[in-house]
Amino acid sequence: MSASTMMSAVQAAYELRFQSLFDEGRGFSFPCDEGGRVDLDGLSARARDNYFFARSVIGRDVALPTVRPCTHH
Repeated sequence: MSASTMMSAVQAAYELRFQSLFDEGRGFSFPCDEGGRVDLDGLSARARDNYFFARSVIGRDVALPTVRPCTHH
Protein backbone atom coordinates (compact mmCIF):
# COMPACT_ATOMS: atom_id res chain seq x y z
CA MET A 1 0.00 0.00 0.00
CA SER A 2 1.47 3.38 -0.98
CA ALA A 3 1.81 6.26 1.47
CA SER A 4 -0.95 8.25 -0.26
CA THR A 5 -3.31 5.26 -0.22
CA MET A 6 -2.60 4.72 3.47
CA MET A 7 -3.25 8.42 4.17
CA SER A 8 -6.57 8.20 2.30
CA ALA A 9 -7.58 5.16 4.33
CA VAL A 10 -6.66 6.94 7.57
CA GLN A 11 -8.49 10.09 6.53
CA ALA A 12 -11.62 8.16 5.67
CA ALA A 13 -11.74 6.80 9.23
CA TYR A 14 -12.13 10.24 10.87
CA GLU A 15 -13.95 13.49 10.25
CA LEU A 16 -13.41 17.00 11.53
CA ARG A 17 -16.87 18.24 12.55
CA PHE A 18 -17.89 21.90 12.97
CA GLN A 19 -21.30 21.67 14.69
CA SER A 20 -23.81 24.51 14.21
CA LEU A 21 -24.42 26.56 17.35
CA PHE A 22 -28.04 27.13 16.35
CA ASP A 23 -29.27 23.92 14.70
CA GLU A 24 -28.17 20.60 16.15
CA GLY A 25 -28.62 18.78 12.85
CA ARG A 26 -26.44 21.15 10.83
CA GLY A 27 -22.75 21.72 10.51
CA PHE A 28 -19.74 20.97 8.37
CA SER A 29 -17.58 17.86 8.33
CA PHE A 30 -14.40 17.07 6.47
CA PRO A 31 -12.28 13.92 6.17
CA CYS A 32 -9.21 14.11 8.38
CA ASP A 33 -6.62 12.01 10.17
CA GLU A 34 -6.87 11.14 13.85
CA GLY A 35 -5.10 14.41 14.72
CA GLY A 36 -7.72 16.51 12.91
CA ARG A 37 -5.49 17.40 9.97
CA VAL A 38 -7.44 17.93 6.75
CA ASP A 39 -5.77 17.30 3.38
CA LEU A 40 -6.75 20.56 1.70
CA ASP A 41 -5.33 19.42 -1.64
CA GLY A 42 -7.65 16.41 -1.53
CA LEU A 43 -10.80 18.51 -1.11
CA SER A 44 -12.87 19.84 -3.98
CA ALA A 45 -12.86 23.61 -4.46
CA ARG A 46 -16.32 23.86 -2.88
CA ALA A 47 -15.36 21.73 0.12
CA ARG A 48 -12.18 23.79 0.59
CA ASP A 49 -14.24 27.00 0.55
CA ASN A 50 -16.63 25.49 3.10
CA TYR A 51 -13.69 24.44 5.29
CA PHE A 52 -12.25 27.96 5.33
CA PHE A 53 -15.71 29.42 5.93
CA ALA A 54 -16.34 27.09 8.88
CA ARG A 55 -12.98 28.02 10.40
CA SER A 56 -13.79 31.72 10.04
CA VAL A 57 -17.12 31.51 11.89
CA ILE A 58 -16.02 29.44 14.92
CA GLY A 59 -17.76 30.88 17.97
CA ARG A 60 -20.29 32.82 15.91
CA ASP A 61 -22.05 30.15 13.83
CA VAL A 62 -20.24 26.90 14.63
CA ALA A 63 -18.58 25.35 17.67
CA LEU A 64 -14.92 24.46 17.92
CA PRO A 65 -14.32 21.47 15.68
CA THR A 66 -14.13 17.95 17.04
CA VAL A 67 -12.45 14.89 15.58
CA ARG A 68 -14.66 11.83 15.55
CA PRO A 69 -14.82 8.48 13.84
CA CYS A 70 -16.37 8.72 10.41
CA THR A 71 -19.97 7.54 10.43
CA HIS A 72 -20.39 7.09 6.68
CA HIS A 73 -18.47 5.28 3.94
